[in-house]
Amino acid sequence: MKDYVLLIAALYGALGIIFGAFGAHALKKIFSEDLLKSFETGVKYQLYHAIVLLIIGFQFSFTETLQTAVAWCFIIGIFLFSFSIYGFCISSAKGKKLRFLGPITPLGGLLLVIGWILLGVSFF
Repeated sequence: MKDYVLLIAALYGALGIIFGAFGAHALKKIFSEDLLKSFETGVKYQLYHAIVLLIIGFQFSFTETLQTAVAWCFIIGIFLFSFSIYGFCISSAKGKKLRFLGPITPLGGLLLVIGWILLGVSFF
């Protein structure tokens, strides 16, 4: 699990930089200011949580179920939260808003919150 978490952390980190640059340059021309802010929020949360995944990947032994649950909450939460924002923003800018992505974003956010709570619990 440790290697998997570290690999995903690196992948999310690299993609966060790529998406951030893409948003700042290419999408700036086609996004409204509100869409650009939403896209940037997705990038920020992705990068913040990629760093957290990297840290727990190095610190956790993953011998306890709780540690594995923390990692999965962050991995799935990042994907659902950030990537649903990217999809929603891009589809909105193209005039084909993917409305089904709307409820996915808070679900991803909830998993991130649960991941943080479980991380706190893991310290005890």
